Amino acid sequence: AGTKETAFVSAVAAAGLVHSVTRSCSAGNVTECSCDVTLRHGGSASEGWHWGGCSDDIHYGMSFSRKFLDVPLKNATGRSGLVAMDLHNNEAGRQAVAKLMSVDCRCHGVSGSCAVKTCWKTMSSFEKIGRFLKEKYENSIQISDRLKKKLRRKEKSQRKIPIGKEDLLYVNKSPNYCVEDQKLGIPGTQGRECNRTSQGPEGCNLLCCGRGYNTHVVRHVERCECKFVWCCYVRCRRCETMTDVHTCK
Repeated sequence: AGTKETAFVSAVAAAGLVHSVTRSCSAGNVTECSCDVTLRHGGSASEGWHWGGCSDDIHYGMSFSRKFLDVPLKNATGRSGLVAMDLHNNEAGRQAVAKLMSVDCRCHGVSGSCAVKTCWKTMSSFEKIGRFLKEKYENSIQISDRLKKKLRRKEKSQRKIPIGKEDLLYVNKSPNYCVEDQKLGIPGTQGRECNRTSQGPEGCNLLCCGRGYNTHVVRHVERCECKFVWCCYVRCRRCETMTDVHTCK
């Protein structure tokens, strides 16, 4: 607990709840909320656009996410640095959704010209939000587990650098996920199938943690080139393919 991975999971869960609830609000599937009506009378007539359509109202989604995820933590007995860390990371996930809000517009005019535009605010795709949080995960900040009045960095030389509300925080360094640890529930990567040609997380270089990989040939047999024969059955050939499978040592 308290690792940068749990920080990432907390942020993604909180952001996902905001995103899902807000989408349901905009679609009219929730009676307590709908579109964001606060923007409807604004805009810039001189620039040829006005607010309209259905702007995503993330305020209800943010509030729902806080009640659902934060209240149980705040009510927990013996609040610790881990609880404060979880609350911060939950909010960092929500802030990611708010930060990545964008404006979409639709043109109105003769022959499709953009003489007048109707614009509305919309959330980014959750994939984009996820990429933003992944960057925050990769630059997450270790904090002191001896919580006093506020969260503070573990590195004394960096304590004057403020912690941003979008930063992800962790207390404990991550365990070695490469090696099996039954106590921590870590399966390790030995025997995992990997992609020899990929440089990504599924690639053998990364997934096998430098131990190398074994290659074995797998034979696949399946029906192929099937044809309907009058009358009345299907005739198929039996095809065999040989593929190389790579597994971590």
